[in-house]
Amino acid sequence: MKRLLLSLFAVLTIIAVHSQTNLMLTNPVMEDLLKGNYPADTYEPATLINHPDAIFADLVESVSPDSLYSYLVELSSFENRNTGADTTSATFGMGAARRWAHSKFENFPAAQEGRLEVGYFQFDQDICGMGQHRNVLAVLPGIGPDRSEVVLLEGHMDSRCAEVCDTECMAHGIEDNATGTALVLELARVMSQYAFNRTIVFMITTGEEQGLFGANAFAEYAEQEDIQIRGVYNNDIVGGIICGATASPPGCPGLNAIDSINVRVYSSNGGLFGASSSRLLARYSKLQYDENIAPIVPVAAEVNIISREDRAGRGGDHIPFRQRGYSAVRFTSANEHGNGNPSTPDYHDRQHTMEDILGVDTNDDGQIDSFFVDFNYLARNTVLNGSAAAASAMGPATPDNFELEATLAGVRYKFEDQAGTGLYRLGIRSFETETAYFDTLVTVTALEDTLSWLPPGTVYLMSAAALDSNNIESHFSEETFANLTTSTQEVKTYKGLTLLQNRPNPFDEATTIGVMVESAIDYKTAFIRIADAQGRELARYEVELNPGLVQVVYGYENHRYTPGTYYYSLVIDGRPVDTKAMIYAY
Repeated sequence: MKRLLLSLFAVLTIIAVHSQTNLMLTNPVMEDLLKGNYPADTYEPATLINHPDAIFADLVESVSPDSLYSYLVELSSFENRNTGADTTSATFGMGAARRWAHSKFENFPAAQEGRLEVGYFQFDQDICGMGQHRNVLAVLPGIGPDRSEVVLLEGHMDSRCAEVCDTECMAHGIEDNATGTALVLELARVMSQYAFNRTIVFMITTGEEQGLFGANAFAEYAEQEDIQIRGVYNNDIVGGIICGATASPPGCPGLNAIDSINVRVYSSNGGLFGASSSRLLARYSKLQYDENIAPIVPVAAEVNIISREDRAGRGGDHIPFRQRGYSAVRFTSANEHGNGNPSTPDYHDRQHTMEDILGVDTNDDGQIDSFFVDFNYLARNTVLNGSAAAASAMGPATPDNFELEATLAGVRYKFEDQAGTGLYRLGIRSFETETAYFDTLVTVTALEDTLSWLPPGTVYLMSAAALDSNNIESHFSEETFANLTTSTQEVKTYKGLTLLQNRPNPFDEATTIGVMVESAIDYKTAFIRIADAQGRELARYEVELNPGLVQVVYGYENHRYTPGTYYYSLVIDGRPVDTKAMIYAY
């Protein structure tokens, strides 16, 4: 690991001799588009597809494994896409590859009324002996009042072999990172037929392998020009399913392990109390997929939020954006074939070698029949990105000034909502769980209220999102915390009071929940609260806690939810006394 870090430091020190200069867009229309300086109706399509249900369903239907395969075959044909590789050949090198990507972007909107503006983002910097470089961009202009806000989907196209500036080797770079490039191209093809409130940028970068230069140049340009980037979704190594022997931790379990379901999402963690905006964007991505895509696909991805910004000793094109204060995440396959350091003795993995190819011909018939990329897996990751970016581009404004206060009655929250939606979701975590995702999601209608059902004795971290009329969330507000462990809470205890396990458990049609009261207690109100695994209240039963057995029946007619784990709590005078889990099996 130390050798890998020193190697990366040496590469950056050698190459980053000159800073990036002459940052410019080759298509002059793009600057106004990125700043929202155009009439909203300029890019309205003749047929408006802008309802979330229609967009999510069409993403699932339209993202094509065959299209992704065709892009990978074409990207492989350029043989070497090193940042410093030939730019004049029509068939070899970076120039041929980026012109091909540019033409693909240009051809997509032919069926979408030319709504996708295409061009290059150009910058000057000495990288591998080449002085000028270009990212390839396609801009889908927003048609709503927030069109000056930008959602960015990116993947780097440059490839490499063991030597970081080898411009002649056969660096096909299929997993790293033709897969990310193909994902961005496919989303441009599919999503350019939709219309969004905000602007979406599809960007294919260069210079990632030598120091994240293409992403850094555009992030610097965005900062200089005050472009309002709402979120960055970076895709790097998103189609391979086979584990190498040296995969960077946290990663796959061992050589040749297969995983075509799980995907990792990396983001900067933030401080001890309160997640960063990038971590909140990672949670937002998982939430959109789990709630809007997973229920309508035959095989769903498992989205895993990793509690670090990238793999150990590694980096990606999301980092320059995060460094400038933008929310940015990285999507990566669960399994990757190597740690990208082929100079290490006995390195036999494919990453950063000439072996990072589409697959092999096992029966010598001239056709690849054993692939290193799973095209259905790549398609799932494409839909995952599309659902997150679409929600980012559609959702309402993020609530402001979110505050928490620990009180004797529980946790008091309040925030402001400039969108005035009237419906909100609170993302809640217990500090003790150390989870990278939310422990609980609660839907509320009040801008200020007290959550009295949270068990005392811990620190809670929360943030808020607004819900629009189509139940699409805004991004989550800044996360803050409330401490329910202080001695001022004076938590009242009740002796001789027992919340019993529900019977039967698991249950299907109905279950009985009981409380054994041994002697009279002093209280004002009491109820039993039923909630799902996300903390959403499903039912509430007021009870009188007289000595003896107190029972309520929670039935199938109340339930009608999916099988799984649910929770019930005894709440006295606004404070939860005890909580137990129950299983719904039908």
